[in-house]
Amino acid sequence: MKETKVYSIGERALISRLSGIFNTPEGKERGQEGILVGAGSDDCAVLDLKGEDCLVVTTDMLHRTTDFPPEMTPWQMGWMSAAVNLSDIAAMGAEPTGLLMAIGIPADTEIAFIEELAKGIQACAEFCETAVIGGDLDTHAELTITGTALGRVKKSHLLLRKGAKPGDLVCVTGHTGSAGAALEAIQSKKSVSENVLKALFEPVPRTKEARKLAESEAVTSMMDTSDGLAMSLYDLARQSKVGFRIREEALPILPEVEDFTSDPDELLEFALYTGGDFELIFTVDPGRLKKVQNICNLTIIGECTKYDTGIALESPEFRLTNIEQRGYLQLKAENS
Repeated sequence: MKETKVYSIGERALISRLSGIFNTPEGKERGQEGILVGAGSDDCAVLDLKGEDCLVVTTDMLHRTTDFPPEMTPWQMGWMSAAVNLSDIAAMGAEPTGLLMAIGIPADTEIAFIEELAKGIQACAEFCETAVIGGDLDTHAELTITGTALGRVKKSHLLLRKGAKPGDLVCVTGHTGSAGAALEAIQSKKSVSENVLKALFEPVPRTKEARKLAESEAVTSMMDTSDGLAMSLYDLARQSKVGFRIREEALPILPEVEDFTSDPDELLEFALYTGGDFELIFTVDPGRLKKVQNICNLTIIGECTKYDTGIALESPEFRLTNIEQRGYLQLKAENS
């Protein structure tokens, strides 16, 4: 029998298969009843702390050749390695409580490189008001960094990908497409502003904003946009069983990104389908909108619809087209 390769199904389908192995019915009978959210369904796993709080836990792995453009400094690599994990903590509305970092290092790596890497990790942890509490070091053929972040949140404030309802408003923090434009500029050797490059090299986990959004009790679902806006919409739709109608004119794009390309199709590609923007996408009960409008820089980009309407983009001419399910993916074929 011909064996199926992982790249033929992609990251999310493989996660779904593995989650089916880990989330077995027998688990409830083996002392795992304290797991409120298990493998695969959200940005973090959620554990019951037997009081009003719960613990959220996430882990992410980064590699030198696939995740760090050559133009990045060691400090920026460290910042990024912490940020990808802390952004997942933010997506749950939680307060970060600690960060573990396991680093595989080629034996001939300069000590100064690793020290700068560590300073970047520390800077991001301090920015998010938490600390590096441990980890591991090992030799490896390629620089590989695996972070594990912990967070704490009241059960009543926990935000999941599940919870959005038709009629809820769809909001995002910050801007979309900035990291994608920066990566395209690097790969095509074109000039782009430092502000755009910083969006790719030093993404900001929205931990402070997320906690306030969770405390507002106006947000019905949330996740981060690190794999792209379109992929995030599909993840929210799948868990909440809603559709979306997104207004193209409302997408918050940096003026410097608009200056980078005169092609409206390329601009839309950046905004919808490129990853690396560690912003929050969340849905809000329209009756409670005022509670979140002063919390952070947010933009209303659309609304939730019924699940069977799908995920649509409304053009300035009010024409509807389908938003495709694509974005940043691991485990893809080399030629894809």
